[in-house]
Amino acid sequence: MVQVEKKTRFTAGALTFIVRHELWDGNIQDHADQGVAIMVAADVDGKQTNLLRFNCFDIEKSYIYGPENPDLKIGGPMMLKDDEDAPPRAGKLFRMDPIADGNPIGWTIKTLGKKLPAMLDRAGYPEIAAEVDLEEVVLMLPEVDACARDLFASKRNTVKHNRGTDVFEAGNIKFGLEMRRLPVGDGGLAVHVLADLAGSTGKSYVEETEIMAFDIFWDGPHYHYGPRNKNHRIYWDRTLVDDPLGWVFEQFDSKHLGPMIERAGYPGIAADLDVDKVESVLVEVKKRARAMQAEGEKLTGHPGLPLEVTPNIVPD
Repeated sequence: MVQVEKKTRFTAGALTFIVRHELWDGNIQDHADQGVAIMVAADVDGKQTNLLRFNCFDIEKSYIYGPENPDLKIGGPMMLKDDEDAPPRAGKLFRMDPIADGNPIGWTIKTLGKKLPAMLDRAGYPEIAAEVDLEEVVLMLPEVDACARDLFASKRNTVKHNRGTDVFEAGNIKFGLEMRRLPVGDGGLAVHVLADLAGSTGKSYVEETEIMAFDIFWDGPHYHYGPRNKNHRIYWDRTLVDDPLGWVFEQFDSKHLGPMIERAGYPGIAADLDVDKVESVLVEVKKRARAMQAEGEKLTGHPGLPLEVTPNIVPD
């Protein structure tokens, strides 16, 4: 079947509206997040330039005046100017209020249809603002809206890992251990946190789902909140965390597992967690995890890294 490329650029006069999905990794980008960015662009001095940017993400809900305008100056309120201890403020980025503004895509489309010329002027492009045909923009915006909502749902980055070669039952969750190796060569021990969802365990339609994943890789160690849900991915700061596997078990021992599962999008699983059962099972999980790390070190020189590539069930 021929794949039809989805239209993600829309024009209205001199303006181009660009929609794209973005995945942000914690400690690589600003924070762990993903969603849709909507840009308003135009030709400035012979170069396509982003004049406005709207971040419609899971967490980041904001808009930026003149993201590529180095000369933009937006002053703050008068009452703050005498505060010598206040940190400097660029003034280009403003946060949406998710309570008052609601869905960020809907708010963006509505705002563009009403305030676009004024926003372009404040972004430092008064000549472009003066030429905007708002009626033409309003007629085109439903296409931008449909595209943004489609990309938000269809382009979400998720992953389905293997469940692990060694699985330990711990009440309503399971721990799966696996020695992983990516095609690029990175890899190491993975700790999968699993739970049975969408039915009771006696039903044929119940699905075992990975609700958290900790990839203790030798080059790029990281962990996933809800790899099959939001898939917010955070890379460890190796300067501060020299033993990521020890860090993982420290979180579990500190009773952080429940809140982490809740952040991953599974509050029901977190509520039913049997902390005492988890604690007792972790004794064997830790012992086996360290043994698997040692096995990888012996095989490849890197803890937990096997000789052969171990592909995911569904790749990133």
